[in-house]
Amino acid sequence: MLEPRTTAVSPWKLHARATPFVFAFFMAGIMAMLMCLVITAANAGIDAQYPMRVLSAYCLAMPVAFCCVLVVRPLVVRLVGLTVHPH
Repeated sequence: MLEPRTTAVSPWKLHARATPFVFAFFMAGIMAMLMCLVITAANAGIDAQYPMRVLSAYCLAMPVAFCCVLVVRPLVVRLVGLTVHPH
């Protein structure tokens, strides 16, 4: 027989109020890295200095992307609400 599950809150998890900021952090981090990888390869090619050039670009791109996601997210949520049927 299955025992009922108890939902324990992990002590290291952030409060739900942090959701927009955590979302923005991960979205910005992933997208900035992908864009840095592609744009650096397209502009300078892939050679021995490629990883250092990507990291250099990422140091600028990540904070900019994080701020942009925080600013644009409310607009995107509204646009999705206007274009997607809820159920």
